[in-house]
Amino acid sequence: MKKVCWPYFDPEFDNLTERINGPTCRVLIDNESLEDSTVVKVDSVNKQGLLLEVVQVLTDMNLTISKGYVSSDAEWFMDVFHVKDERGNKITDQRVINNIQQAIGANKGTSLKAKTQTSQLLESDPPSEPTAIELTGTDRPGLFSEISAALAELHCNIVEAHAWSHNARLACVAYISDQSSDTRIDDHRLATIEDHLTTVLRATNTTKSSENNSNQQEVKTAGLPEGEGTTTTVERRLHQLLLSVRDFDEPRSSALAVLKLEGGDEERKTSVLVENCEEKGYSIVTVQCKDRRKLMFDTVCTFTDMQYQIFHASVDSHGGYAFQEYFIRHVDGDAFKTESEKERVVKCLEAAIERRVCEGVKLELSANNRVGLLSDITRVLRENGLAVVRADIATRGEKAVNAFYVRDVSGCDIDMEFIESMKKEMGPIDLAIKKEMPARLSSPERHRFSIGDILKSQIDRFSNHFVAIK
Repeated sequence: MKKVCWPYFDPEFDNLTERINGPTCRVLIDNESLEDSTVVKVDSVNKQGLLLEVVQVLTDMNLTISKGYVSSDAEWFMDVFHVKDERGNKITDQRVINNIQQAIGANKGTSLKAKTQTSQLLESDPPSEPTAIELTGTDRPGLFSEISAALAELHCNIVEAHAWSHNARLACVAYISDQSSDTRIDDHRLATIEDHLTTVLRATNTTKSSENNSNQQEVKTAGLPEGEGTTTTVERRLHQLLLSVRDFDEPRSSALAVLKLEGGDEERKTSVLVENCEEKGYSIVTVQCKDRRKLMFDTVCTFTDMQYQIFHASVDSHGGYAFQEYFIRHVDGDAFKTESEKERVVKCLEAAIERRVCEGVKLELSANNRVGLLSDITRVLRENGLAVVRADIATRGEKAVNAFYVRDVSGCDIDMEFIESMKKEMGPIDLAIKKEMPARLSSPERHRFSIGDILKSQIDRFSNHFVAIK
């Protein structure tokens, strides 16, 4: 009997058709391959900024990226991330898994949306949406307290606020509403508020003020909730604001950059190295530093905002230390052209890594919300010689939840008993105190892997789709 030969059908044919014709993004969650991590795989049509959007979704869900492989050649974007939850375990909650797929997958052809607490608030109650303002300027002890007091005097209710201080620069994003009606502030009154806050920012005690320095003192209204407000997170905006006032130009604090190894005097600094790959036309950037949450977000954010496109990347963490390798080009298609361009990228990445690092004391305060509460709390901190280097302010119903990273303005260690005594001055407030210290590395060995391993694995993957005909 004559043998009948049926045409070969690739079992992945349906998926391939879906990938070609839509939807434009697929997300696979693998909980079986690894014992301690969940694997998130993303395949999508590539676009500038897509990697940042994916990383932001994972970051917003409080997931830690322990390893990552990225490739976006040939107009197709392929990512593999090893992620863990806040406790360092793989993801077992099906609701979280579903949320990851819905947020990244774009199953209905929608673009990725990484929303902040404020954007969610705005959606739930559009008529009473707060007004977003941005402030940048030269930092000084007590400046955040002065800003809070000025808003209270102007009869503004602070719904949410986030502030970072780095290398004598301050960036703040605040969401304010009218004190009496809790509604959006009209444009005429907003102009008065902006002028008053600008005066506060420029009232520096130093004698080094110059025209160039004064131009960095700025207050402006942010365009929320439409447009970039719903897709650009507050933390990314803080990166952009500090980048705009060139916080990377100031001498870096060695206390933030140096990592001491356990059991020895050897020191490690944050290291950023750049070189050009002439054969492929890439610039290669390697980052080695202390590992922490949101590290990949901070570095990818910087590349994106500096108009660089990431074509390949590998990230890994081992023994409390992180290694990242990026193959990039400028959006105009060129690798680094000059030494000054390389130097600027190095400085900007170092600044992005350091901005989030706060050594000292973290104060977490919870109290019944009222107008002027933030002003009163920051005044107590200022009067007791404590400078706020980072702040996250939010209101949840009738409660105000505030987190401050503070340090002594004289540079001395903060007396923890002294902090405890401040509770009496703050009144009926729940106060939790945490000492933020740099973690020691458990091993001096650096675990590194090459981008070549990624490319090889992808070539093998594509090869599996072909069948030899005999």
